[in-house]
Amino acid sequence: MKVGLVGFAGSGKSTVFQWLSGEKPDPAKVQQGQTAMVDVPDERLRAITAKYRPKKPEPVFAKMALLDTPGLLTDERKDNPRRLAIIREAGAMVVVLDGFSRRDWDEQWQRFREECLLADLEIVSNRISRLELQLKKRARPAKEIEADELELSLLRRITHALEQGQPASVLGLSAEEEKTVRSFQLLTLKPEILFINRGESPVPDAELAKLRQLSPTVLQAPAQLELELQALSVEDRAVFMHELGLNQSLREEVIRGIFYGAGRQVFFTVGEDECRSWALPVGATVLEAAACIHTDLAEKFVRAHVISYADFLACGYSEKEAKNRGLMRTEGKTYVVQDGDIIHILAST
Repeated sequence: MKVGLVGFAGSGKSTVFQWLSGEKPDPAKVQQGQTAMVDVPDERLRAITAKYRPKKPEPVFAKMALLDTPGLLTDERKDNPRRLAIIREAGAMVVVLDGFSRRDWDEQWQRFREECLLADLEIVSNRISRLELQLKKRARPAKEIEADELELSLLRRITHALEQGQPASVLGLSAEEEKTVRSFQLLTLKPEILFINRGESPVPDAELAKLRQLSPTVLQAPAQLELELQALSVEDRAVFMHELGLNQSLREEVIRGIFYGAGRQVFFTVGEDECRSWALPVGATVLEAAACIHTDLAEKFVRAHVISYADFLACGYSEKEAKNRGLMRTEGKTYVVQDGDIIHILAST
């Protein structure tokens, strides 16, 4: 999944992008967006790798694509539709809020949400008009007419929600309904994470609680300060962090917060060669996990051996011990993967 850093111009998105990805913003890509791959650090995998001691000594983390999008404009807004079209490429949105010079975070978020609502409403309304014209032409197969009528009913439901100032996500669309509107890439159907790009002082808990009423995942960090600290030597960084009262960098915590807020999770594979985490949507089956590793494993899937991370830890990271205690389960292709599962796929030759 590609996660977009979105928001208004001046919110510090590009600073957040550089801090999280380690890549400097490219002026040549500012108008079309810039993508970078980011490791999703996991202490569980670090512990497994340290215990296993595979040939590849470093853990191989799951990756997440970050898209730095051009900021929306508040005054001259004629270019905003083009900028919103770039955001549609992302599967989830991190709404970056200016917390270093302003404190009206909820107002900033509401303004961004309004832009998304209006953009989605335009797309859905245009499609409704075309469907209504199509349905006047009755000399068509009954199945096509029925499909158009079902889509029209769904789009009218979405339109009603948008006109009421509600995102399409509140409708709780079924998998089949989401498939119907997938090509529209509706902004208000995407998972949303709020990120307060603050100064040195943390956002008060009471303010965070209010923001969590708007979005389930709210993160905060002083991106500019952290970026400046990254540029220092290890010794100087430790001194400055102590003076600022910082125990550790928030970078890994924020990356994980974005990853899980986007509806993702990980499973682990362990072996003599390497220990690795793989990204997977929440609710995915072990057959989809097999496909992540290699398409052949999914096509020739027989069964999977699964150990939960908690059980693996209790067994001293030993598959043999987990098997002896009856904690290694044999699962079929419909098993729904849980975050942190250790999975070994068995496939036919």
